[in-house]
Amino acid sequence: MEKIYQGKTKDVYSLGNNEILLQFKDDVTGENGVFDPGANTVGLSIEGAGRSGLKMTTFFFNKLNSLNIPTHFIASDLDKVTMTVKEAEVLGKGLEVICRYRAVGSFLRRYAAYCEEGQALDSFVEVTIKDDERGDPVISDDALAVLGVLNKEQYTELKELTKMICGIVKEELAKKDLELYDIKLEFGHDKATGELILIDEISGGNMRVYKDGTYVAPLELEKLFLS
Repeated sequence: MEKIYQGKTKDVYSLGNNEILLQFKDDVTGENGVFDPGANTVGLSIEGAGRSGLKMTTFFFNKLNSLNIPTHFIASDLDKVTMTVKEAEVLGKGLEVICRYRAVGSFLRRYAAYCEEGQALDSFVEVTIKDDERGDPVISDDALAVLGVLNKEQYTELKELTKMICGIVKEELAKKDLELYDIKLEFGHDKATGELILIDEISGGNMRVYKDGTYVAPLELEKLFLS
């Protein structure tokens, strides 16, 4: 098994035959010891965060696969804190797709002159470039097309798939009286088929969720949601 990439929250190994093993870690994104799913640096380590994230990811990917929504998920091993997935080619040099239901985080920091904290955003989708040096800048559909990353048709497909997936996540959370404020997804093309698929994870580590107006931390979210 060959280690091919060391990420912020996961290490990546090649299994051959277009399959990849993801090793979940307890590191989470944030700044100055404070968790922030929108941050582009590892801010702290929380014991049990890797297993907690994998449990939620397994639930959501199994749900999406059962609905015939394309993902990279094959299987997971909670004891080893690993997930086996289809090998995928990232979009460009790596994009993150954010679906926002309320104004918080970086959206609020950028546009506070025009909105209030917690203001409803009606599943607003935006794309950022994975570029730590430049702070993961937001990129428009026009810029993606001009730079040859995604054409307009591909962007529309990405946006529609994002809204569909995030709508399902939001509905599942609502069953436990949990409200999704925003969530960050990643996509790629299945290396074997070329199909656009959801990759990475869906967990408390890449979403903001509130209960009765109070933010729910990732480990607590997993306990509330999967109990």
